[in-house]
Amino acid sequence: MKLIRSTIAVASLAGVMVLLASNAHATDEIQVYNAGIAEIGQFTIQQHLNYVALGQKNPPFPGGLASNHSLNGTPEFAYGVTDWWEVGLYLPFSIQDERFYSDAFKLRTLFVSPHAEQRNFFYGVNFEFSNETPPFSQSRFSMEIRPIIGVRNSDYEFIVNPIVDIHFGRFAEQHFTPAARIARKFGDDLFAGFEYYSDLGQIGHFDRFSDQQHTLFAVTDFKAGVFDVNFGVGYGLTPASDRFVVKTIIGYAFPVPGQKPDTRMSSGPVNPFTHAAARAFQP
Repeated sequence: MKLIRSTIAVASLAGVMVLLASNAHATDEIQVYNAGIAEIGQFTIQQHLNYVALGQKNPPFPGGLASNHSLNGTPEFAYGVTDWWEVGLYLPFSIQDERFYSDAFKLRTLFVSPHAEQRNFFYGVNFEFSNETPPFSQSRFSMEIRPIIGVRNSDYEFIVNPIVDIHFGRFAEQHFTPAARIARKFGDDLFAGFEYYSDLGQIGHFDRFSDQQHTLFAVTDFKAGVFDVNFGVGYGLTPASDRFVVKTIIGYAFPVPGQKPDTRMSSGPVNPFTHAAARAFQP
């Protein structure tokens, strides 16, 4: 019962925060990219939040943050430059023991197949540059390379993100952290499925399986008024993984300049099918 109450409390807190505004380390973004982007000239915002109800009690390195009982997240701001290019800004943070920690900022640039939400086969690649603070990483600067490969039909979609994390400087490492998603459409604005996240360790010298991070999430995507919502509950499959995690992403797409509000499309990464895509794939 205590665990259930904690889950409900975290979900409520996520909603309030949005309205008002493993060795595993704190993760601000738990998401599989699906090659969806903002329209040309459109701004979008997403609030990522995840709560580690039962996680790693030891920090991943001296002076680092242990993930257990931490609330992590980031506001993400994005802008559609072309129909195949989007840029974004993150401001990651973590709250632990009633103390707020900032992880500086991240910049990203995302390139995708145009109108990916209308394609049966879609692809892209995201480059993310991070300026990190000591509690979050031993490396000041890091980079993420996230390829996106996906297929979909009228009922299902399957996406793989074979991610490479690169840390620079004295503690330079290159980790392979693949993620994947399979989801089924149950209605115009309702989807459910599973998402998988992992960290296999240093490329060329993968950790033993028990020391790797493998987490499986049951997820759902739906609309709440003008907001896109992704909600998931994750279970760690190895001792090095956080055992129980609740995550949510709430997104809003601002009106496209010169376009009527009721023709506005949802921001891509939260919901696997935008309204336009849902209509395009109706049997």
